[in-house]
Amino acid sequence: MPRLRVTELQDFLQAQSAREPVLLDVREPWEIERAALRLPGARALDIPMGELTSRLNELPDDAPIVCLCHHGVRSAHVAAWLERNGFDEVWDVVGGIDAWSLEMDRALPRY
Repeated sequence: MPRLRVTELQDFLQAQSAREPVLLDVREPWEIERAALRLPGARALDIPMGELTSRLNELPDDAPIVCLCHHGVRSAHVAAWLERNGFDEVWDVVGGIDAWSLEMDRALPRY
């Protein structure tokens, strides 16, 4: 599966914006409340990893999906699972929201 560094994420989303890419955050609700990432050019979709199979119908099958979590472990598992289950355009964000906080936006809380 392709992976994106946080430094590449905004440019990638902007380049794909005509197709409304999805930024799929697979963290738990309390984590998203603490540090949500909402970026222009992408539709934010928050589905905890444990709920993904029951909410699969919420994912588009015709737009890029970029998976995000805290450090990149859960999102890598989800991205790989989505690929195995027929989603063709799936990316993983290396280092997750923590890397975003460190490299892109120090105002975003770390936890």
